[in-house]
Amino acid sequence: MSDYVGIVLVSHSPQLAAGLRQLLGELASDAVRVVVAAGTEDGGLGTSYDLIAGAVAEADAGAGVVVLPDLGSSVLTAVTVLEDEPRPGVVLVDAPFVEGAVSAAVTAATGAGLAEVVAAAEEARGFRKL
Repeated sequence: MSDYVGIVLVSHSPQLAAGLRQLLGELASDAVRVVVAAGTEDGGLGTSYDLIAGAVAEADAGAGVVVLPDLGSSVLTAVTVLEDEPRPGVVLVDAPFVEGAVSAAVTAATGAGLAEVVAAAEEARGFRKL
């Protein structure tokens, strides 16, 4: 079992998710599994049930998984995956994509538990920039 909560970035855009994953790699420990489920199987814009299901399995090291979708159908597809293939300790989080992912990754890197990582991601909604 890993001491770190995993993170799945669900996005319509492979480039957007890859850039965010790169940012998280700079901010959080390499021990935090950040897995991208973005675009379609052929690399186009959209979402993929199979990519999301695979990413959740890959990110799950035993301490839980936070699933962060970007918008619209990525949320619906992630909900469907988690309903069809329930896994204990996997939580779909309603948080801003970038800010929520940053907060989740930094918190996970401290070894925090799933509830704390979820709370950190959700609290990012209230962060003001000015």
